[in-house]
Order: sequence, then structure tokens, then C-alpha cells
Amino acid sequence: MAYSNGYFPMAHEDENNEIYWHRPQKRAVFLLEEFELKKDIKKILEKDKFRFSINSCFEKVIEGCASRESTWISEDIKNQYIQLNKMGYAYSFEAWYKKELVGGLYGIVLGKAFFGESMFHTMPDASKATFGNLITELKNKEFLIVDSQYLNNFTKQLGAIEISDEEYMKILQDALQI
Repeated sequence: MAYSNGYFPMAHEDENNEIYWHRPQKRAVFLLEEFELKKDIKKILEKDKFRFSINSCFEKVIEGCASRESTWISEDIKNQYIQLNKMGYAYSFEAWYKKELVGGLYGIVLGKAFFGESMFHTMPDASKATFGNLITELKNKEFLIVDSQYLNNFTKQLGAIEISDEEYMKILQDALQI
């Protein structure tokens, strides 16, 4: 699988949604052995405002992630990840307010690595809450790394760091060996 070699897919809207495989020289990650949730995320979780689930509505989560003005999540990507979910490789983490899905994220699991693909929210703090639940669940299962691919303002705010491809591949290989 391409993920175990450091690659991940993205469709390019401006090129008829052709899928390209990316392997950046700098990788945004959360190293779980040393990672601590930020105080604001802990406070959101402590309020107990959201209910969480895993894989209860994978297709709705990927649709929520793709529902934006510009997206790399093509129909082909959606269909492939839905198949990966059915095969037990792709997972969704969901946040609910009352009976409404208000946030979610999805990604791939290999060994003790989670490859985060995308997230969405329809209510304030739902993305942070979903992320906090993801980190809590993965730390409890002794995962080593969450790969968030490229550093952006939101992942940086959550506590992502950037590491070199060489360092990333060493950590990834350790996570895959477990």
C-alpha cells in the first residue's frame, strides 16, 4: 500500500480530478508518545457537549469532508475510501450534538499509524472535539503517529509539528512493525 511508503492520494480539481500521489519533503504529524492535547481542546471535551462514535456513518463523514467550495475529494476518492472502510482500513470518527452529526474526520489505519485525510464541522468546536476524541482513542490503543500530511493553520493550532521525510519514514516504519 502506498501509505506504508509515505504516499497519499489527492485528486486535482483543475485537472479533471485526476488522482496524484503525494510524498512531501516536510510532513505534518502528531507524535503521540509525547503529544498532549491543548488546554482549549481538553476544556471542550470536559464540557461533555458532544457524543462520539467510530465508523457509525463513514459515508456521511466523507461527504461532509467533501462538501466545500474547493475539494481534493473526488467521486473516485470517495468510492475508494468507502471500499477501504468496508475492508477495515479506513475509519471515521464522528461528533454528534443531540442526534445530529456535527463533525467528523476520516483516515487510514495501518499498524499503529493513523493517516488523517480530512475533517469537517457544522457546529463550533466540533472539529476540535472530534480531533480530541481521535487522539484519546489512539493514545489508549498505543498508536505512535497521526499523519496530517501538510501543515496548515488549523493543524498547527491543534499542535501538529513538521518533520523531515527521512524522520517521518523512520517513525512510520516503527509504527508499521507493531
